[in-house]
Amino acid sequence: MTNADVHAIGYIAQGLFSSRFLIQWISSEKAGKVLAPTLFWQISLIASFLFIFYSILIKDVSILLGQVLGYYIYVRNLRLKNSWRILPLYFRYLVVAVPVIALAILLFGGEYSFSSMLKFNTNGAILFWGLLGQVIFSCRFIYQWYYSEKVKKSVLPLGFWIFSIIGSIIISSYSFYLGLYPILIGHLFGLVLYSRNVVIYKKGRTR
Repeated sequence: MTNADVHAIGYIAQGLFSSRFLIQWISSEKAGKVLAPTLFWQISLIASFLFIFYSILIKDVSILLGQVLGYYIYVRNLRLKNSWRILPLYFRYLVVAVPVIALAILLFGGEYSFSSMLKFNTNGAILFWGLLGQVIFSCRFIYQWYYSEKVKKSVLPLGFWIFSIIGSIIISSYSFYLGLYPILIGHLFGLVLYSRNVVIYKKGRTR
């Protein structure tokens, strides 16, 4: 697989991640409040599936861990929206299998194994900065999951957008330094939508 092929996977995955927030933003603008439509979570799963393999191919530990943290939270939100079982059975099996396949690659993948990744990420300070950004960015979904479980429905609270903005700023700087342009472009675009959702949330609270 050429570098162009690998980056194409990254651009497709990032394009899907960005499109989910476009859908969410348009829905929220129409409703005048922050919404979390079902399609948002469906696209999240597909994009995360692609990003897990992209992160393995480019040997980036921080991006891989960030995706793993959010993967099953997407599934849980689909369950909260009663939309999981309407997905094709083969797709649900694939969703369950992806982390197992990724784990097998990390353990036995040779060039793409976890130990190879760690050798590739030799700059400790940069790796720490990337991991910090991914942890903060991924915590948005952990917080969203906790909040949704508490209210018994899938929602995107204000804290989700605050985590998104802070994490995205850090990851953008990390991606720029390493020349990971599929990641950088997606996060710069995302910053606009995250900020807009904060505005929509504040407006909705004042009504």
